[in-house]
Amino acid sequence: MHVRSGLSRSRLRRLVPAAVALATVAATAGAAGPSVPTERHRPSDGGLSAVIRYTEYGIPHIVAKDHANLGFGTGWAQAADQICVLADGFVTVRGERSRHFGAGTASDGALSSAATNLSSDLYFQGVRDAGTVERLLATPAPAGPSREAKELMRGWAAGYNAWLRQNRVTDPACAGAAWVRPVTALDVARRGFALAVLGGQGRAVDGITAARPPGAAPVAPVDPVRTADAARALFASESADMGSNAVAFSGATTANGRGLLLGNPHYPWHGGRRFWQSQQTIPGELNVSGGSLLGGTAVNIGFTEKVAWSHTVATGVTLNLHQLALDPADPTVYLVDGRRERMTQRTVTVPVKDGAPVTRTQWWTRYGPVVTSLGASLPLPWSTTTAYALNDPNAVNLRSTDTALGFAKARSTREMSEVLRRTQGLPWVNTVAADASGHTLFTQSQVLPRITDELAARCSTPLGKVTYPASGVAVLDGSRTQCALGSDRDAVQPGIFGPSRMPVLQDAPYAVNSNDSAWLTNADRPLTGYERVFGTVATPRSLRTRGGVEDVAAMAARGRLTVADLQHQQFANRAPAGDLAAADAAEACAAALPDDREACGVLARWDRTVNTGSRGALLFDRFWRRLTAAVPAAQLWKVPFSAADPVRTPHTLDTSSPAFAKALKDAVAELRAAGIPLDAPLGEHQFVVRGGTRVPVHGGTESLGIWNKTEAVWNAAGGGYTEVAHGTSHVQAVGWDGSRCPVARTLLTYSQSSNPHSPHFGDQTALFSGERWVRSRFCEKDILSDPKLRVVRVRG
Repeated sequence: MHVRSGLSRSRLRRLVPAAVALATVAATAGAAGPSVPTERHRPSDGGLSAVIRYTEYGIPHIVAKDHANLGFGTGWAQAADQICVLADGFVTVRGERSRHFGAGTASDGALSSAATNLSSDLYFQGVRDAGTVERLLATPAPAGPSREAKELMRGWAAGYNAWLRQNRVTDPACAGAAWVRPVTALDVARRGFALAVLGGQGRAVDGITAARPPGAAPVAPVDPVRTADAARALFASESADMGSNAVAFSGATTANGRGLLLGNPHYPWHGGRRFWQSQQTIPGELNVSGGSLLGGTAVNIGFTEKVAWSHTVATGVTLNLHQLALDPADPTVYLVDGRRERMTQRTVTVPVKDGAPVTRTQWWTRYGPVVTSLGASLPLPWSTTTAYALNDPNAVNLRSTDTALGFAKARSTREMSEVLRRTQGLPWVNTVAADASGHTLFTQSQVLPRITDELAARCSTPLGKVTYPASGVAVLDGSRTQCALGSDRDAVQPGIFGPSRMPVLQDAPYAVNSNDSAWLTNADRPLTGYERVFGTVATPRSLRTRGGVEDVAAMAARGRLTVADLQHQQFANRAPAGDLAAADAAEACAAALPDDREACGVLARWDRTVNTGSRGALLFDRFWRRLTAAVPAAQLWKVPFSAADPVRTPHTLDTSSPAFAKALKDAVAELRAAGIPLDAPLGEHQFVVRGGTRVPVHGGTESLGIWNKTEAVWNAAGGGYTEVAHGTSHVQAVGWDGSRCPVARTLLTYSQSSNPHSPHFGDQTALFSGERWVRSRFCEKDILSDPKLRVVRVRG
């Protein structure tokens, strides 16, 4: 069906905003020549509607008259691209994975750390039974979500359901599955809650659901040193499956005096934490383009006419533990100031496929749930004298959508700071931003337990005295009310830091973060003075941070920067580990491999990049992974870290260690056994398969320090790295040229849709492979000039 042209401008102005957008598309398309293909989806009930203009690569530009209708269009369009992934996530937050997929099966991992479906269900069914999310929705703003945020959720659910009613599911991952069902606004809110607690309760799901009062057998005490080491490893950025880089450049460094922003989040390529691109517009109120996490109602990372921002996963520890002193006569009773306080029991039952329902009891305290571990490597045994309760302040934070909505309406980095002060909704990320006036912003404005260094010194248990300095995980004495978390006057909820306590850097020539603490956001203006729970100061930085600071500092010093410079930085694919260690490794290679001139020659000739055509990159990568796994970081280098020179130290590889020769020998043997030439181009053995075609993938692992991070799945029998687990995802390079249209280039590395039958299952993945970008179509003239423009009017 084609839209006819010919409506007058005066008549267009009288129509409702969504109709204005549709009619404007029609009039412009008619004047330009070819008709714009239009689809209409007939109404059933609900009364909500939106106009979706699809441009190249399946990117939807959603126009609606208010927040409910905008949510409707967003839910409809997300369902069209990602119905199976979304439906799977709703099974999770409903606590129904065991019912549909079996209790012992590994959980999806997207919305919590649960090892099995049963553990996941016990946790999320417990959240449902307790009415946790309902209470948060009923909390008045600003502590609770705003009316606009709740309207977005309501509309999103209606849009998702409308798509399900009006379309046939073709994705083989869930076609015909009984678990693909309509959702409610409460389901949407529960998904948001799951994302909020990923770093807190979500990290401890197995420990919450497995907690049992002790039996007669004695329980081994916690080993403080071992626990501190495990906590350090658990909260280390290099072990995370999410990360990011972002850099903002001020007008002092750019060609036109306006700001620049490069965002490069590293997120999973599969499952429920994928990004999805869109533009959201309520005419006269908000207009924003960028990436949303699946199931999200608003743009999380993006840009407007005047400002652009990205997030990086922060080093702030979003949980703490309270060590409970138990009544010797009853381990479900704990003492506070000498008074007995009984734990609260939550009895949870979940249905199980082909089996009887499972019932378990969870134990809750004034501080939060009792936990018996933070992951398999960090046990916290419940004995007759001691138990541990977990405090997660994000378990009462459903404000992130309001933060995103505020950013969507912001016109400057100053206004973004105001949004963060007002909403305080970001659970586990930093914000890096630039604006059209040339200003920059870095802020670690996240919801953290109010653990001051003074409180930790005064109230840490013996275990906490070790874990807090090592990892930022505080273990406080739960038997004293004077050890309770205090409140800041400017905080929207008790027990968290207020905005005035956050690390902030404004208007620096560059502000960069690669998942280390705020300290070296700008190497010339280091940030200090924040509490340990936010992160460390004057400690070794990751190779990705060091390489990133080197690159962006050099860019800022060079000046005259443009969006093209951001694009070059994204895909420079320099390997900082190679620059630091490859020459040393090649020099010592002959002694380690005296009969293997080929391997030594490959190492020596490698160009220190991880482009698809780089020869020797794969050999160094496999060697480096082995070496860094075997040798502690402090013992890897001859020249140790110096806080006075944190970007260039440590350096000079120590090749005298027996682990060096073994790592090199094993890497060479591995590649030869797999039939992979030592000097094979990286892209021939680091690839993904889309539509039956191998797509070469550039980039490299965290340990190599690559800005363009690629954490690939090794399958030697399959030819090398045959899939990407997580890494570069939704990339945006944004600037301004004085017009009302941002100068933006974007790329969604894994493409818009998970459906292999979709034309947008791998189209941007091919672009990523070729280091090509999508020119963002933000303004009407750019949207309407797209030869692949398709207009869909959707109704509920």
